[in-house]
Amino acid sequence: MTSAAASAAPTARLPRVLRAVGGRLVAIATVLLGAATLAFAGLKLLPGDPVATLLGPQTTASPAVRAQIRADYGFDDPLASQYLHYLRELLHGRLGESYQLQQPVSALIGEQFGSTFELALSALVLAVVIAVVSALATAGRRSALRSALGAWELVAVSTPSFWLGIVLLTVFSFRLQWFPVAGTEGVQTLVLPAVTLALPIAGVLAQVLRESLDKALGEPFVVTARARGLSATAVRVRHAFRHAAIPLLTLSGWLIGTLLGGTVLVEKVFARPGIGALTLQSVNTKDMPVVMGVVLLAALVFVLISQLTDVLYAVIDPRLRKG
Repeated sequence: MTSAAASAAPTARLPRVLRAVGGRLVAIATVLLGAATLAFAGLKLLPGDPVATLLGPQTTASPAVRAQIRADYGFDDPLASQYLHYLRELLHGRLGESYQLQQPVSALIGEQFGSTFELALSALVLAVVIAVVSALATAGRRSALRSALGAWELVAVSTPSFWLGIVLLTVFSFRLQWFPVAGTEGVQTLVLPAVTLALPIAGVLAQVLRESLDKALGEPFVVTARARGLSATAVRVRHAFRHAAIPLLTLSGWLIGTLLGGTVLVEKVFARPGIGALTLQSVNTKDMPVVMGVVLLAALVFVLISQLTDVLYAVIDPRLRKG
């Protein structure tokens, strides 16, 4: 290749890169717009008077006060005007104000996000580690260990997280007293909630990864790798796992989006602060601006993880790269 052709190659790839980035940004914006629209529609379709929610059930406010609140919040504006105002606020990073707490929704979510992120990330890492170890140890083999782990995975997948959390609390906190019952101070307070979230996810991931490994271990490249003198462990880890990781990555990306919902019950069982506890409180008090903010956060996390997963596909398997 000449020097001129070599220098032209990056320039020729630039438009493709820009188109790919632009396409992903458009996809993200479209999903977020759809989530925002659905959240707004859900707020407007919700039965009840938002002014009554703001004032509380025991209020004796006069009609004049109620009318002033309607004017201040724009409840009497045309629906299209309210929707456009809502979108403008979102573009400026403002999610509205909590009806009950009288604080910006973005501030409330920001205060609780760290605790939920710590729990969700710990649970995901633990689930992936358990699934990978279980699948690598049993794929391609018919043994008592495989049968035992398969039975455990089925039980883990079928067990409700709130029930599992109560069992873990009863055994390891109340009886053995190895871990604190509640709180967020220290690593020990994170162990039981993370295990509660991780075990059902690990069961699903292990089943999917083991099936993919079984197929990969039957491919011709495995025979070639063994003929080169590689050990069985090296073949599994360095070759078969790389080919079997795509389904694991796909499922992990989807499960990350669902972890936010799973934290609602787990944070309640273990009395942990976080997005889940905030959401549950907001639903009970009909504090819809907060609920809408959490819906948008979940949509943002899901779409970002989805885009990141697409990028990682090409990193793991170069055959999936385009152009």
